[in-house]
Amino acid sequence: MPEQLLDENHYVLLMPGAPEEFLSRAEMLAFLQSLLQEYPQSVDADLKQYSSDWNRAERLLETTCEFDIGPGQTVQWYAVRLSK
Repeated sequence: MPEQLLDENHYVLLMPGAPEEFLSRAEMLAFLQSLLQEYPQSVDADLKQYSSDWNRAERLLETTCEFDIGPGQTVQWYAVRLSK
C-alpha cells in the first residue's frame, strides 16, 4: 500500500543547542507566541504593526522561517510533510 501524505501542516523546529522537534501548526503558533513574549526586543517593525502575539506569530509563520533571539542565535522552522 503506498504511503499517504497527511493534509495537516507540520513543522520541524531548530533551536540553538537543542535537537530538532516536529510540531503541528497549532503547536508551532503557540511556540512562536511564547518566543515573541520572551524576546520582545527581537520584534521588528513589520511585526509591531500587529496588535497581538497571536497575529504576530501567524505573520512569522506565513512570511519567514527564522527569528533572531540574540547575537549569533537564531530559531528556525520549516514546513514538512509527514507521511502516514
